[in-house]
Amino acid sequence: MNFQQRTHFIKEAAHQLGFSYVGIAKARKLNEEADRVEAWLKQGKHGSMHYMQQHFDKRIDPTLLVPGAKSVISLMYNYYTEKEQCDATAPKISKYAFGKDYHFVIKDKLKSLMQTIETHIGNINGRAFVDSAPVLERVWAKEAGLGWVGKNTLLLNKNAGSYFFLAEIICDLELEYDGPVKDHCGTCTACIDACPTNAIKPYEVDGSKCISYLTIELKDEITSTFKGKMDNWVFGCDICQQVCPWNRFSKPHNEPQFQPKDDLLNMTQIDWHEITEEVFQQLFKNSAVKRTKFSGLKRNIDFLKVVSD
Repeated sequence: MNFQQRTHFIKEAAHQLGFSYVGIAKARKLNEEADRVEAWLKQGKHGSMHYMQQHFDKRIDPTLLVPGAKSVISLMYNYYTEKEQCDATAPKISKYAFGKDYHFVIKDKLKSLMQTIETHIGNINGRAFVDSAPVLERVWAKEAGLGWVGKNTLLLNKNAGSYFFLAEIICDLELEYDGPVKDHCGTCTACIDACPTNAIKPYEVDGSKCISYLTIELKDEITSTFKGKMDNWVFGCDICQQVCPWNRFSKPHNEPQFQPKDDLLNMTQIDWHEITEEVFQQLFKNSAVKRTKFSGLKRNIDFLKVVSD
């Protein structure tokens, strides 16, 4: 195959595995992003996520992750669902955590895609990533034409919104490259206006103020500064996606492993307040919610409870 045929084959194979969008960018050092990321880190906007300061060089240069890399294949996997938690007063978790942990689901699909590529194209030097290495996934998705990075710093796709997981394959195959698309945020400030902790400025999020950070990444106690500002979220937060006009184009996913359990959706406010570790282990087996552990989830629930009391 020539590089155009290889490109077509890879995109078709990815679509067959359930990836909604696939784009490819030339592997290169992201010099223009280096200054931005470095400034963001120096301002402490990563909070206690100290791992973000590590491997800085690899974060901006994919050839340090995969020697000889020529291409970054970016992939999007839809997780949007119209299903909601039944009790509107109950503590809330982000839609992305409704089903099986996406790391497991997408990693398996990436392995299958890599095997398919090697079977039909030949041996390649490549690595697959889904939130598993210092990769600027939204930047690469933008470079590959999958969308633009919005004012809430999420990747936005004109036809499908932002309820997608991102993944990458960095490899030494020379392929046909896509180009960036236009920013379509315009004068809209819906995400900025809706954020209850004022974490969002245009095209920048202060991670230390983000509800997703506070409920997942933060290991210490949540400070009183955020009392009354959590909007009932105990794992993640979807506010800036819920208000984004582009998400009116979101369509429900077709991934059985992302389907939420009825037991989860039917939990009442009282059920959440009285949750035990045994129930936690059963309810969130193989779930991304396990990341915060029972103690972390209970901390978040208790924080809301104190406020409501």
